[in-house]
Formats: sequence, structure tokens, C-alpha cells
Amino acid sequence: MSLIWLVLAGIVVWALIRLGRQTEGPRRGHWRVAATLVSAALLVGGVLALTKGAWVSGAGLVGAALWLVVASRMRTAAVKREAIGDAEARSILGVPVGATPEAVNAAWRRLMGRAHPDQGGTEGLAAKLNAARDRLLKK
Repeated sequence: MSLIWLVLAGIVVWALIRLGRQTEGPRRGHWRVAATLVSAALLVGGVLALTKGAWVSGAGLVGAALWLVVASRMRTAAVKREAIGDAEARSILGVPVGATPEAVNAAWRRLMGRAHPDQGGTEGLAAKLNAARDRLLKK
């Protein structure tokens, strides 16, 4: 019986660690937190069902929990790049007409430092900055 409690305690610790990681950045969605709570509940229910001898329902609950964990970690589809004009690209990056490639790259680097998803920005804003830089550098 102590092994069951050890497994259940491990599930709770896993859920708490995962919840802590999900709430670190501002871009984390509430659906991921809900997915963690539901998957932890499914795991606990699956382990308890397995200990009572309900192999089919226990395996189904554990399988559903594992699927939910994997599905909640999948990234969304890549952001589609928009076709933008030169004037819009310059306004996004804040560079004047006839800016040198070095000035365009410097502006992009400065803005991307704040807009990158790993720094608390969004994928959409980073894609706009990339599209503006590519347009001005004619990539």
C-alpha cells in the first residue's frame, strides 16, 4: 500500500512542478493549467482504479492523462507571415526611409529583445517584426 501512496505523491509533485513552470511567463494560457489539473486527476483516478483491479478503466484513465499531457505541450501551428509594404515595415521597426541594413538589423534586434515569445512577447508580434525586417532587407 505504501507504493500506491508514493505514486500518488509523485503525481501531485509532478502537477505542482508543471503548474509552476506554466505560470512563469505571461504568455502561458489558462487552458494549459486546466489540462495539468485534469491530467493529474486522471492519473490519480487511473492509479486508484489499477490498485482496485479495474485494469481496463485504470489503463484508460492513465492513457487519457498521458494523451492530455502530450497534447497540451504541442505548439500551435506556425504563424503565417503577412505581406506588408515598405511604409508599414518602416513604421513597425521605427526606421526612416533609406535606412541602412545595419540600422534595420539594429532596430529589429532591439525590438525583438522585448517581442520574442521567450521574453514575454507573442508569436504574432515576433512574426510581424520578422516580416518587416525581411521586407526592408528584401529577403
